[in-house]
Amino acid sequence: MPGIGVAVNIIAVLVGTAIGLVFGRLISERFRAIAYSGIGLAVIVIGVAMALGGLGDLGATAIGDYSALVLVGALVVGSITGEAMRIEHYLERFGLWLQEKAYRAPMLAPGKVDQPGEKGHTLVEGFVAASLLFCVGAMTVLGSLQDGLGDPSLLYLKALLDGIASMALATTLGAGVGLSVIPILLIQGGIVLAATGVEPYITPAVVASIEAVGGALILAIGLDLAQIKRLPVGNMLPSVFLAAFLALILV
Repeated sequence: MPGIGVAVNIIAVLVGTAIGLVFGRLISERFRAIAYSGIGLAVIVIGVAMALGGLGDLGATAIGDYSALVLVGALVVGSITGEAMRIEHYLERFGLWLQEKAYRAPMLAPGKVDQPGEKGHTLVEGFVAASLLFCVGAMTVLGSLQDGLGDPSLLYLKALLDGIASMALATTLGAGVGLSVIPILLIQGGIVLAATGVEPYITPAVVASIEAVGGALILAIGLDLAQIKRLPVGNMLPSVFLAAFLALILV
């Protein structure tokens, strides 16, 4: 049954987030802070590995030595586009709306209710970080394609990995992690529905370009989580789609 893999993926993320929220309430601020840094470091490593792997795979296609230019061009033009669209601004407004909900349901975030600024930031951060981790990469694209064609096995594996990751993220980032099921549903569900039609366009170069640019954005999330440098990742999101388009027309 097409789409069952997406459903399992969504359930795994929600269950993992719920478990993480429960444990997040039981962990003191001191231990939560060091967990925050540890998660940030892990995300940096994942982002670097994904970006370099994607660049290597992209370089092995007809794009060859111009793979770095695709990465740079997509990030620069995509970031300018996102800045013009004010994506980060609207994400922050979404976080403020969630913050108001959190006052009525303290379990929505691991922080204290008297920390509105931190809580609002955490909800947005959790949503963006988890969405990038769960929706960018070869497993997302290929798994959803296979699911649409009747084989959900790859998405079952992804669901297991995402469920474990959502537990760790929700411990420090709160319920925003669970909100990543929205882009999971839209992106993976969309690929499943369009599997037969879009399969010819999901070339190795397209998958590699998504992985390279997506890895760079995940690296940026890791820098923020580790409190090294905060970048407007929300405004950089169009870079992923631009990279896929460039890879499609250049190969």
